[in-house]
Amino acid sequence: MRDGPGRLLGERARLRWLHQILGGALLMPYFLLASVGVGSAAGGANALSSLPLSLAAYAAALPLAAATGVYGLVRPLSVTAVRAMCGVPGERLAEGPARTWAARGRASAWWTLHLGVGALVSGMTLAVPPMAVVLLVLPFVSGLREVRLGFGWFNTGVETYTAPLLGIGLLAALTLCAAGVGELLARLAPVLLGPTAADRLAAAEERAADLAVRNRLARELHDAVGHALSAVTLQAAAARRMLERDPEFVREALTAIEDITRRTVGELDAVLGLLREGDPARPDGATAPAPTLAADLDGLLARTRAAGAAVTAHQDPGPVEDWHRLPEITSREAYRIVQEGLSNALRHGGGPVDLRILVRAGHDTAPRELEITMTNPPAGPEGREARTTGGRGLRGSAERAALLGGSIEAGPHEDRWRLRAILPLAGGDR
Repeated sequence: MRDGPGRLLGERARLRWLHQILGGALLMPYFLLASVGVGSAAGGANALSSLPLSLAAYAAALPLAAATGVYGLVRPLSVTAVRAMCGVPGERLAEGPARTWAARGRASAWWTLHLGVGALVSGMTLAVPPMAVVLLVLPFVSGLREVRLGFGWFNTGVETYTAPLLGIGLLAALTLCAAGVGELLARLAPVLLGPTAADRLAAAEERAADLAVRNRLARELHDAVGHALSAVTLQAAAARRMLERDPEFVREALTAIEDITRRTVGELDAVLGLLREGDPARPDGATAPAPTLAADLDGLLARTRAAGAAVTAHQDPGPVEDWHRLPEITSREAYRIVQEGLSNALRHGGGPVDLRILVRAGHDTAPRELEITMTNPPAGPEGREARTTGGRGLRGSAERAALLGGSIEAGPHEDRWRLRAILPLAGGDR
């Protein structure tokens, strides 16, 4: 019993009724323009003073509304109104302007339907309540009985008993009509304003782009901060053990920690700059440049050695002659791959690290691919097993290589742990 009155007079029903009245108001400019045309066609008659001509103007206004309904902005305006007033879940409606003519046609059909039925309900809302009030008070106001209201059965004596019932019936019919039309529009909204295949594809592409940005930021944070924390942890532990015996070693370890943290703050500043583009993170409005193989490899090796790892590096730029001639994106991603490999060696390794970086020449001495090979003894069976499964860092390195069209292999190789990356250099040297 409670559900029935709620569906007819509840907040949602009232909002849907208001939504229909809004549609009637939006049809008014079309109706007034059409009434001028209909009146001119009828020999200069006033279309608003004649019911047949008013109906003709109403019929002529609907095609005008349909013509303007194909504009792209009609759909987002309609969707906003439907979400706010019709109680339709947002996921069932499309986002943004209509992209295809099929979607525009559906939006135009909705626009015409909303304005058309809205005008009818609006007219009834304006006319029925005053008439119902007159009928309700007719038995109690004798002066109204002498007024001709256009009903032949008035002044017959029965209006005293039937007029209030008729007034209540008119109000009930108006309420039922508004509720029924509101329910119809709510059911048709997802059909006419719902996402098309093109909308779903665009949404999927947007989600994919957003996910790519998130993954990129996650890789940058993991590689920069993870390596720094590994190195700082090892250096702090070594300094604690040597605090009483070798103050000079402790001093060097603290200096290295300070250098690593300062540099990591700069890298973190660069990553955060991607999140707040246009919002300068430093007073001069600049962010720290991303580290590259050409400019920062020596520093990375020095910090890793200072953390207690023995690293032997063999570098052969080959036909590139200088790491600075590598494509910038390749140099940047290669640095991160090397950094991740050294971080794993610090956390899991059990001996010296052998790092080899070389450029393989293709035809006519043109550089074709950059090869990074890093090996070190595992800490033991448990460490080997843990590293075989891989982690976020190795997955991030694999994603970096895949973005350049390359590949990464990581796992046990003979009696050592090996990380091997191949990065194509299709862009040539800089």
